[in-house]
Amino acid sequence: MAHPDLRSFFTRELSRGRLIALDCLVAAVYAATLVAFALSDSGGATPALPAWLRSAIAVTIAAPVAVRRLWPVPVFAVVFVMSVVSTALNVLDEPFLAAAYALYPVAVSAPRWFRVPTPAIAVVSAFCLFVGALALPPSVAAGNVGLVVFGTAALGGAWTIGRAVAERRAYAGQRAEQRAEQAVAEERLRIARELHDIVTHGMGLIAVKASVANHVLAVRPQEAHDALRVIEATSRTSLAEMRNMLALLRSETGADEVGPLPGLGRLPELVETATAAGVEVDLSVRGAERLPDGVGVSVYRIVQEALTNVAKHAGPARCRVSVEATDREVRIDVVDDGAGASTRGGAAGESGGHGLVGMRERVAMFGGVFAAGPRPDGGFAVSACLPYQPVRVSG
Repeated sequence: MAHPDLRSFFTRELSRGRLIALDCLVAAVYAATLVAFALSDSGGATPALPAWLRSAIAVTIAAPVAVRRLWPVPVFAVVFVMSVVSTALNVLDEPFLAAAYALYPVAVSAPRWFRVPTPAIAVVSAFCLFVGALALPPSVAAGNVGLVVFGTAALGGAWTIGRAVAERRAYAGQRAEQRAEQAVAEERLRIARELHDIVTHGMGLIAVKASVANHVLAVRPQEAHDALRVIEATSRTSLAEMRNMLALLRSETGADEVGPLPGLGRLPELVETATAAGVEVDLSVRGAERLPDGVGVSVYRIVQEALTNVAKHAGPARCRVSVEATDREVRIDVVDDGAGASTRGGAAGESGGHGLVGMRERVAMFGGVFAAGPRPDGGFAVSACLPYQPVRVSG
């Protein structure tokens, strides 16, 4: 069985800087190889050409591929022209491998509207490879005719592979967008279900208190006054939460009823669950006793999803959860020191994580600010700030 570190090395995505460094290494090795062949008798070089010129041609063929990712088209043009010059002057028996290597990023980065008959190119490449390997006599295959045939196969193969990769990436991008849109729709449906519970709870409480006030108004006016104050506070809270939610939600039908909504009082349960999963959690909650129900639910869900991500992606780690509320906003910070930050999404959800999408939607519901990403000193951080309108009760 392969070591986990080796599997990680071969499967992880290389950064752009590392890919350019790899191209530089390939260019240096190939340039040294071509120079050695150009200066030797086995390279097929024309003796009339001076050694420095043969070496310069060899270096000009190989060296530009070091920056093929930065300037794909100019690099390919230079390498291809110098390969043709080398073949015409009989400097090198180089079957356009450097040109094919430079053509690949051109094919990958070419816009989709750039119409080239890639299937026909693939057929021609396969045919040239077949002819060069099986049909040409060895004496012809070793000459310029063979170089042209094998060079055509190499160039056509590089273009075909590059376009296939580009199409695959485009398809993967479309699928990622579809998954993100689906995740948003599902999250909004879940929020709509919670809205159903909030409205049901608020209207039920208002109905009960209104009935009480109606029966005791004449005999116990103070009790009726207290009931009216509860009705006022509940109605204001429900209206504020509904305005926030309905700004983003479209009407959904057929939503199933859910159980009682969780709130800040159940945060210790999340801590216990995360601890059982190997995450050491330090929980701090300040000033959040009088948050509206809808805000409390969103705070709970954000912390829940953040801790779930830590348990799933960071492995054994330490995590700090801070919930601090004022009379105008509540701030949530979930910071861990675990590994696996790159698997939880770059710019807050672009890598496809539905949990980050859901958290962002909940924060957007209140017009708040959300941020998530790797920390400079390691680990991952989730930060959210949810403003809310405090409920003022007269009397």
